[in-house]
Amino acid sequence: MQQFKAEFFKALAHPLRIKILEILAEGDKSVNEIQSLAGSEGSAVSQQLTVLRGKNIVTGTKDGNRVIYSLRDPMIIELLAVARQIFNNHLVDTITMLDKMKEE
Repeated sequence: MQQFKAEFFKALAHPLRIKILEILAEGDKSVNEIQSLAGSEGSAVSQQLTVLRGKNIVTGTKDGNRVIYSLRDPMIIELLAVARQIFNNHLVDTITMLDKMKEE
């Protein structure tokens, strides 16, 4: 189980992959749509989608001459929300610590 978790989190350990997941959390998208929304080159997006597909985090469905990507498990949306909460908690702690330092 720990190995699965380690591999899963490794697959998430790239800013563009996180961005792609956040985009797909809003709904299924083609590579071109993801590229446009992510503000990244198509080759970079395709490379990161390959990693995410390889770890079964996203799926691709052929639609004519394009592939539509979606999250394999909607729990990814909750995971991203929890990660954002953890970040916010750390940010609040840092701000509190800085405020205390200013008072000293």
